[in-house]
Amino acid sequence: MRGARSAKWVVGALVVAMAASACGSDDDDGSGSASGGGNPDGIVKVDGGEPQNPLLPTNTNEQYGALVIQNVWSKLLDFDDDGKIFMVQAESVEPNEDNSVWTVTLKDGWTFHDGTPVTAESYVNAWNWAANIDNNQNNSFWFQDIQGYEDVHPEEGEPTADAMSGLEVVDDLTFTITLTTPLSYYDYKLGYDAFTPLPESFFDDPEAFGEHPIGDGPYEFTSWEHNSSIELTRYDDYAGEDKAQNGGIEIVAYTGLDAAYQDLLSDNLDVIRQIDPKDLPNYHDDLGGRAIQQPYNGIQTIVPVWYNWGETDPKVLQGVSMAIDRETITQTVLDGAYSPADSFVAPGVYGYQEGASHGITDYDPDRARQLVEEGGGVPGNKITIQYNADGGHREWVEAVCNNLIENLGVECVGDAKPDFDTDLEAREANEVQSMYRGGWFQDYPLNVNFLKELYASYAQSNYGRFDNEQVDQLFEQGDTAATLDETVQAYQEAEQVLWDEMPAIPLWYQNVNGGWSNNVSNVRFDMAGQPVLTEITVN
Repeated sequence: MRGARSAKWVVGALVVAMAASACGSDDDDGSGSASGGGNPDGIVKVDGGEPQNPLLPTNTNEQYGALVIQNVWSKLLDFDDDGKIFMVQAESVEPNEDNSVWTVTLKDGWTFHDGTPVTAESYVNAWNWAANIDNNQNNSFWFQDIQGYEDVHPEEGEPTADAMSGLEVVDDLTFTITLTTPLSYYDYKLGYDAFTPLPESFFDDPEAFGEHPIGDGPYEFTSWEHNSSIELTRYDDYAGEDKAQNGGIEIVAYTGLDAAYQDLLSDNLDVIRQIDPKDLPNYHDDLGGRAIQQPYNGIQTIVPVWYNWGETDPKVLQGVSMAIDRETITQTVLDGAYSPADSFVAPGVYGYQEGASHGITDYDPDRARQLVEEGGGVPGNKITIQYNADGGHREWVEAVCNNLIENLGVECVGDAKPDFDTDLEAREANEVQSMYRGGWFQDYPLNVNFLKELYASYAQSNYGRFDNEQVDQLFEQGDTAATLDETVQAYQEAEQVLWDEMPAIPLWYQNVNGGWSNNVSNVRFDMAGQPVLTEITVN
């Protein structure tokens, strides 16, 4: 879903390398460098949508809410463009000899937007609340590695404790995390949004807090007009290094990418994060040096829901995969803006294996028909692909369906939901008819994140309800490996089993295809495909 805000991608170099033919590129190096210093109090308008849930880090696992969370809060640590960890609010995050106990030491001087200090208790109390089953947080499972999680989040019955025994406050700036089993990559997990702190005022009224959150990040929340806009203001007492270079952000909710693009062209919107497919052939000419085309660690899939696919032989899904002409679709319908996928893992992530699919993502209509027939055929001889209409997916969904109709003789239609919120609600309620469009961008740059968080039977984002004991066991083996390298290797082995079971069909890797207006400069995107809002300057 989600990802780091502070990676060091340099957009200008990418624009020059990937869009050298764009109008104006000879006169503008694409970096958007401001001249004259600009307006430090100017407001930047960014395209977005309506968050699915109230704005709590532990209840947000979709892109519209994440854009807010990642700028209203700062985390213990983040990742650079090479996927390496760097400290943000933490002074250090250190494991003991066997990775079973992690000690977090915080930097002094950080405050929440209400002026209260960020302390070790701010983290420990927030995580204990989020893990408690009574609070029904989408991201509660992220805390299951901590000793005592089962006491606050039992599989059956009521909690037997108010706090996880594995969290201990040592002093105002230090706390320890004791895990149920050693975990070599636990520091990477701490870079996810759910592991943020909460002020004491949160516990007075969590429901009200979700409508007007108080974080510790470079921007403080100002207002939320539902289905219209969210406004953030620069926090002048922010203690981090990534202080906002503008006065604030207005995130504008659009019902479609076309309207957002037209506003960008007229300078009524300052940053667009994705271009509608129909505008991809022209946006470099339209924007010149203000166009961005940049790979990021994200992947697009279509996901079968197993409560409707039942006992279908995975051969059928392998055949469906091989009936899709990824190369032609990405080059024509998507105007070369995406790259065909050959793995469940994005290429920029540690643990990606080129060609991991061993041909299952190759276009081979004859083999596709053979596999579908051997597997007993598509259930009901019909595939429905659910997608959100506000995300620019209609064109490629239709192209995929045309491939399946022509090559497999099945009926295939798109099921457009009006917005991403409605799409997610249908997934959560087990109301998807056949398949849904799955999109994922990194929470942390390891293959673990692209596998376990989507295909473990207990994963919150496993909306396809894939449940395979062997896969769960392989993930557990990876988690108990002694070193990071061994963990990554174990998950690579688990990925090979996923190609036998087919919990999803990888389509292509994501690119940022966006741009900015004449009103702003210094625009770049991070490795998770999000604009780095703090660096944008208003001309």
